Amino acid sequence: MNVTSSKSSKIYTKLSDYNYGLPRELIAQQPLQNREDARLLILHRSTGKIEHRTFHEITEYLYPGDLLVLNNTKVIPASVTGKRISGASLELLLTEQTGENQWKALIKSNARLKTGEEIYIGNNIISAKLINKAEDGSWLITFDKNYDIKDILDRIGKMPLPPYIKRNNNKESLYPFDKERYQTVFAQKEGAIAAPTAGLHFSQNTLEKIKEHGTEIGFVTLHTGMGTFLPIKTDDIQKHHMHKEYYECPREIIQKIEKTKEHKNRVIAVGSTSCRVLESVAMNNQILQTSGWTNLFIYPPYNFKYVDVLVTNFHLPKTTLLVLVCAFAGRESVLNAYEIAKNKGYRFFSYGDCMMII
Repeated sequence: MNVTSSKSSKIYTKLSDYNYGLPRELIAQQPLQNREDARLLILHRSTGKIEHRTFHEITEYLYPGDLLVLNNTKVIPASVTGKRISGASLELLLTEQTGENQWKALIKSNARLKTGEEIYIGNNIISAKLINKAEDGSWLITFDKNYDIKDILDRIGKMPLPPYIKRNNNKESLYPFDKERYQTVFAQKEGAIAAPTAGLHFSQNTLEKIKEHGTEIGFVTLHTGMGTFLPIKTDDIQKHHMHKEYYECPREIIQKIEKTKEHKNRVIAVGSTSCRVLESVAMNNQILQTSGWTNLFIYPPYNFKYVDVLVTNFHLPKTTLLVLVCAFAGRESVLNAYEIAKNKGYRFFSYGDCMMII
């Protein structure tokens, strides 16, 4: 589902319009020791003014009566290794449970896989059968019904880190660290295969300070999946179609949003996933429906209906995430902020620093 507004301004629809260069050393490979020590770039939409702060100072930009909306999805350790009957190694990312012991999976193999083939997960802990391959490259697989797959993932699975975060045998010691830090402190509902990274910067201490400040906190859920992280492959971004992702927006959150708007206060979305939940609900006027599936792809120009302020990380070029941020703050303004961030040594992507667009 692709949505635009009717604003009259230059419209950037080429994928190349959302490209930029980034030195490899600015890609954060691990999180900082303390979550709230990340740098925070403040971008003022109306003037283009930029400020450089630290994340624990975010309360200075929040007001009593504001509503801060966080995504409480929980990342599952969905990355596992496997083998074919021949002994050849496989790498699997379980992306979505579609039925009892049935999952969609992205499988990396050195040779072509075959429908009906049996594979083995972990150290031959459990077998699975390849049912069919979808157009998006994912496989539908079924596991032995005698096993609890989520229990097995908890025991042998690793956090599904993005491919630009490198882990090798010399960095095995970081895996337990990733299990804690590639997860928000408020994660509750299992189902994501990628962290809502803007939320990674919040510590319990920061959340308490925000509450004491008089800013209300609310939670929605979007299980980050293939829709969020799959690349745009069309030259015209308007032709890109997002995969559907499951979301929940409790009725009380909708009521809080309406109350916030009535009092002329701001709704602050933490991350693109929270933003997409809120805008999906607003677009469909879903007062009664509080859960469902969304494939909302936000690109310029777009009239944001609920979201007034956006907290977000620095995203990869040519992605739906960067396009959404450009829709919110303007392409030129965002890419200019990215250049400034690069020059000042900000850390980029999932484990990196973040920005607040007000």
